[in-house]
Amino acid sequence: PHSVKAGLWSKPTVLNNVKTYAYVPLILANGADWFSGIGTEGSKGTAVFALAGKMVNTGLAEVAMGTTLHDLIFDIGGGIRGEKKFKAVQIGGPSGGCLPENMLKTPVDFDSLREAGAIMGSGGVIAMDEDNCMVDTAKFFLDFIQKESCGKCSTCRIGSKQMLEILEDITAGKGKPEDVDLLVELGEDVRGGSLCGLGRTAPNPALTTIRYFRDEYEAHILEKRCPALVCKELIAYYILPEKCERGCEHCVLACPVEAIVTNEKRIKVIDQSKCTKCGSCQLVCPPEY
Repeated sequence: PHSVKAGLWSKPTVLNNVKTYAYVPLILANGADWFSGIGTEGSKGTAVFALAGKMVNTGLAEVAMGTTLHDLIFDIGGGIRGEKKFKAVQIGGPSGGCLPENMLKTPVDFDSLREAGAIMGSGGVIAMDEDNCMVDTAKFFLDFIQKESCGKCSTCRIGSKQMLEILEDITAGKGKPEDVDLLVELGEDVRGGSLCGLGRTAPNPALTTIRYFRDEYEAHILEKRCPALVCKELIAYYILPEKCERGCEHCVLACPVEAIVTNEKRIKVIDQSKCTKCGSCQLVCPPEY
């Protein structure tokens, strides 16, 4: 029948990753009913994830399918480091999706993640906190994906490049109000016109950050502001005179471009025309100030 798929020498053939092969001896030893008792109705067995990012406990973790993102990040991962506020989790590898705090109850299984806009993918789980910019995050992952495109499908080859250029403009303060809807339109075209899994999932970083963090895109475009203070073209460093009374030279000595000078009142002033926004001055400024 047309629906039957044949593999090597017209025999049933398993072509998958090492986890599939690792399951086989356990299923043979314990039985299919044992294996089916783990996981959810539509996603049997376990999933192996690489916990990374701003989590306390990073490393590999194997959990039953259906375990919630909250349990994965906060129970196994130990929550967010440094008492920072959880912001998002990027799950599924570079072409996975970014899910917000109100999605932490999402169970980890193929159907639930797909509905949320993410994928199981390579099993990467990257936790992000309030210091992460979601527009910059989308740009970072799309840059990788665009370079990985083989170029066979024009929608993937050209569309992913165009999406990346739009994200670069937005993070550089050159975004236009229509860019957000254009990103969504391009993302749907790339997803629908690509032959392989990379092209079909390539738009996920942009589409999910727009879906769940559209306000950050609007801040970058309409207010020329990066709420997370990540995009260098949209931030500036200033020294508050009322807090610069100690008269130390920490920031002056740390500035690599000599952009900080001391006025007649011993107050430090940053020359914005020279400042490269490296943040060195903020790092060395005494905590009490």
